[in-house]
Amino acid sequence: MIRTLVADDEPLIAAGIRTVLASAGDIEVVATARDGREAVRAARRHGVDVALLDIAMPVLDGLAAAAELAGTRVVLLTAFGEEDNVRRAVRQGVSGFVLKTCTPDELIRAVRAAHAGQAYLSPAVARQVLDLAAPGVHERGRDAARRLAALTAREADVLALVAEGLSNAQVARRVHMTEASVKTYVSRVLAKLNCANRVQAALLLRDAESSGRPGGAVSGAPPGLPYG
Repeated sequence: MIRTLVADDEPLIAAGIRTVLASAGDIEVVATARDGREAVRAARRHGVDVALLDIAMPVLDGLAAAAELAGTRVVLLTAFGEEDNVRRAVRQGVSGFVLKTCTPDELIRAVRAAHAGQAYLSPAVARQVLDLAAPGVHERGRDAARRLAALTAREADVLALVAEGLSNAQVARRVHMTEASVKTYVSRVLAKLNCANRVQAALLLRDAESSGRPGGAVSGAPPGLPYG
């Protein structure tokens, strides 16, 4: 079972999330919290695998709480218009983002992905994250191209597919490799690029593309971009 914490200061929303996750069969909500400080204490006390945190919580917001939960996979509940929070969270390396308006299936997928080490971005959040690459594109493009040049041709191919939103299993089928080999390649790519997760790597590739420099293909907003 995936031991999960749900933290939201709106009891009705928290109850709804708990009901959705309980319906999955392999997810157990072992604790709930109404603010970030309570969430941190509860996560440590119950030894949760995944913490599902609302970004906008009193006392300690979801981002600050996530920073204190080293070793715990964190999925953030976000809303439209929170670009600054999304940017901070990407840099912080959280495990996923889902909109509060997401479907029950999407919420379950996000928790399962986080637990597996391949976190999840809602499609709308993926577009928002990729759009963060727009300002200062030329300066970042030069840096991105320099970093991407360190990749081998095979590593670049794997990165391009990851940036399209493909899981390790899907990449493996496309490049005719085992899933374990793809996982190794992804880890190697992230290490070479000094990226904490797939979102950061996709943004790097987007920067190179947007500046007219080589770097593969990133298509707009991948459907449910997994990363990690």
